Amino acid sequence: MVAAGGAVWAVLSQPAATDSEAKPAPRDVSEAQTLLSAGLMQSQYQDFSGAATSFKRVVALDPHNKIAWYNLGVIAQRDGKKTDALEAYDKALKIDPSFDSALFNEALLLKSSKPDRSIKLLKRVVAHNSKASTAYLHLGEALAKKGRDDEAQDAFSRAVSADPKLLSFVPEPFQASASPSPSTSQAGTAE
Repeated sequence: MVAAGGAVWAVLSQPAATDSEAKPAPRDVSEAQTLLSAGLMQSQYQDFSGAATSFKRVVALDPHNKIAWYNLGVIAQRDGKKTDALEAYDKALKIDPSFDSALFNEALLLKSSKPDRSIKLLKRVVAHNSKASTAYLHLGEALAKKGRDDEAQDAFSRAVSADPKLLSFVPEPFQASASPSPSTSQAGTAE
């Protein structure tokens, strides 16, 4: 799967269509799944133009395919097409409002232009996944920029707790209190 700016938490289940939405025909769903697999393979081999074509064909057959919309967003983000990326992530999130990969990538796109929206999206990610260390790190950065230092400190501490290798990415003023505490066995040893 294509990934930009962080971990991918893709869930392959598709939501059921409501009565007001037309369900794709079984043949279309089968063809869409084949095209989705092709697009994912093309992405893996860095044929992003071919992958985008495949994903566009998927959503033409199955407009409720969040994986295809998400990957269209990733490709647009990779190509510097922020508006297209946001539109694709929004479509994926309309299908599945708890799709962490789309939430995370959209939050990164909005981090500098709409920090409050970015914070809300990142909070949704960490609410679903308490081990989302990179999301916590970005949340801490966004909160620190807003002057919300106590909340930022908590986010940085959670990031480092989930992945101690992230400590070097924590801004200097927050590093000391974000550092993992020594284990009781280390604290109890005498030199």
